Amino acid sequence: MNTIENIIKLALFEDSGLGDITAECILPEPLSGKGVIIAKESFILAGINVAKTVFKILDPDCDTSSFFLDGDCVKKGEIVFEVQGDLLSLLKGERVALNFLQRLSGIATLTRSYVDEMKSLKVRLTDTRKTTPGLRSLEKEAVRAGGAYNHRMSLYDGILIKDNHIAVAGSITKAVSLVKKRASHLMKIEVEVSTLDEVKEAVNAGVEVIMLDNMDYDQMSAAVNYIDKRAVVEASGNVSLKTLNKIAATGVDVISCGALTHQARSIDLSMQIKAYGIR
Repeated sequence: MNTIENIIKLALFEDSGLGDITAECILPEPLSGKGVIIAKESFILAGINVAKTVFKILDPDCDTSSFFLDGDCVKKGEIVFEVQGDLLSLLKGERVALNFLQRLSGIATLTRSYVDEMKSLKVRLTDTRKTTPGLRSLEKEAVRAGGAYNHRMSLYDGILIKDNHIAVAGSITKAVSLVKKRASHLMKIEVEVSTLDEVKEAVNAGVEVIMLDNMDYDQMSAAVNYIDKRAVVEASGNVSLKTLNKIAATGVDVISCGALTHQARSIDLSMQIKAYGIR
């Protein structure tokens, strides 16, 4: 199953699956045309192949020309890419292509600002599962385009014992024991903790990764010192551009930040279309 193509087809159906009344009235016969997407502000690009695929699905014979790759810095006024093909397809694909590009580039741009702000080269910045429903794979790719890393993709590819799991199991120790009985020996176990007592219990349980959730700087420093490299230490909660370096200074190995995806604003782009002639 091509997940990305399915996402794009769903977006296209949402926008023009029952037809494009305006364009179909104006175009009673096939015409060829050219579309140019232009940056109305400077940004970090993400989603260029998604935008191309939008037009390829609508018109397999269309030609696209890219001027940038994901992760590139695009300046205000520059042309991002061009597409030539069936004019009706260009009109139908315009908003969908722009929506993907604007959203994904917004994530990449915000992520790059975090990456540029971080002074420590030893700490890894990652995203979280706080993504737009249905767009996770695309948004996590945009995070990578911005220069950061991905946390687990979904519930199936990483074990993370959180507060509600602990509440159900009865304790960190019991939760870890239950997971170890069922999980593959190839899987690392991560536990979320919020107090130093929970840090000690997680270390004693033999987990590979400990997430410090919403701790203050002093608590995080104390936790890092206690763990003493016996586990990878991740910090999560209240991560912003203002707190990023203060958190990194506590000695953690990873900082996970939901803001990379759920607080990104869309980039301002526009598409200009010109008609050519009968196809």
